[in-house]
Amino acid sequence: MPTLQTDPRSGGVKKSSGVNVLPIVGETWAKIRDDSNHEVDWLIASFDGKSKTDITVVASGSGGVEGCSSSLPENCACYGGMRLSSGRFVTFYYVGEGTPIMQRGRASMFKNGVFNAMEGCDREVDMSPGLKESGI
Repeated sequence: MPTLQTDPRSGGVKKSSGVNVLPIVGETWAKIRDDSNHEVDWLIASFDGKSKTDITVVASGSGGVEGCSSSLPENCACYGGMRLSSGRFVTFYYVGEGTPIMQRGRASMFKNGVFNAMEGCDREVDMSPGLKESGI
């Protein structure tokens, strides 16, 4: 029985993760990356309502790492990105304590698809409530 190769590096079939990142995520990320914009420096994205595949912005604002970490939801998985005070850009994936098990699994499968919509990041950081930039 032949084995299906799904790794694009091995010449296999490249498949979509099934996630649908709504345009508002890319638009908000573009604002964060815009050097002339000082109103928004972070975003948090998560599932749109009861959807299992649509990802939208659930929060955005200013205040750096501290502002973002204080806005993390406790009952759902989320993705995000921010501009650090050094001018570098980072992404994160956070799962709150009250997140349902099925959503945890689905969200982890969609992580790379969501991060692909936030281009130009240096790395992924570990996010947690109350995190300060000095902790990154």
